[in-house]
Formats: sequence, structure tokens, C-alpha cells
Amino acid sequence: MAIIGGLAMVLLVEPGAQAQQDNQLNPHSNAKSQVYPKHSVRQKQATRPRQDHATKQNAAQDTRVAEATRTESAKQSHRLILQVNSNEPAMMNLTLNNATNVAQYYRDHGEPVSIEIVTFGPGLHMLRDDTSPVKPRIEVLAMSNPEISFKACGNTQENMRKAENKDINLIPQAAVVKSGVVRVMELQEQGWSYVKP
Repeated sequence: MAIIGGLAMVLLVEPGAQAQQDNQLNPHSNAKSQVYPKHSVRQKQATRPRQDHATKQNAAQDTRVAEATRTESAKQSHRLILQVNSNEPAMMNLTLNNATNVAQYYRDHGEPVSIEIVTFGPGLHMLRDDTSPVKPRIEVLAMSNPEISFKACGNTQENMRKAENKDINLIPQAAVVKSGVVRVMELQEQGWSYVKP
């Protein structure tokens, strides 16, 4: 009976008191092995939801920043320069392919884009009314893609006029700039992206 009574006393003692009894029985135990009160465990558990809440707040803020960036990107017009300085039909067609693909990409994403094809040197043949191997394609492209424009170098046009001793007429979709190279440079200085096929 005395043993059962002793066991009942041990079971009824608080955990803190039990830890003190254990330490008295084992004098070699150190502070690290002591049992801490239950409230400290609760405090640790209580900090977890706060951390989870802070993590959720940070994730929500990151999402808002990403959405704002996408919205800002959608408002900003994308601008691309494509240069043609070769009289090779394959190069001209590649440039037109690139322009068409870029225009379609941004159209699909609902974002504005401006594409300028700048020709100079032998590349002016792309926009010459009498020698352009891609004239029919440019006519169709210009009707369906108003974001694509064509610029012809005035210096090259003048040099060809002198060399051939005749006026150099351009296709109706072409606009003349004083210098094709200067045009490319100035557009780059304004932040346009530059691609040489």
C-alpha cells in the first residue's frame, strides 16, 4: 500500500517539481538537462504563426510588385531596329521574318511594339521600286502590320543616283532619312533595341 501511495504522490507532483526532485536525486545533472516550464514551449509555438503570417505578407507583396512590373511593361512600348545593309534577298527575307515574328509576339501579349527596318548601302535595294526582290511582300506586310516601318538612307539614295545617272525611286512604304547609320545610332541612344540579322 505504501508503494501505491508513493506512486500516486509522484504522479500528482507538477512537472517542475518532478524535475527538481530528479535533479536532487542526480546531483551531476547540469542546467541543460533541466525541464523548462510549459509556457516557454507555448511561446515558441506562438511565434510560428507570426512567422507564417510574415511569410505570407512578403509573398503577397512580391506578387503585387510582379504584377505592377508586368503592368508597367505592358504600358511601355517595345522598340526594335532591324538593319539591312546587304543586297541579298535571303537577308531581306530574314529581316522581314524577324519583324513579323516580333510584331506577332507582342500582339499576342497585348503589348505595343514599334519596329523600324533601316536600309543603307547595298541594302537600299530592298526599298527601291525598280530592284526590290521583296516589294510584294513588303506591300502585304505594311497593310497587316502598321507597327513596322521602313527607312531608306538618303546618302545611299543620292550616291546611287549619281552612279546610275537616274532618279532612284523608292516603294511607297519607305521613308527617307538623311543617313541610315545615323538613324540607327540615334534610335539606340533613345533606348531602342538593335538587331543586325
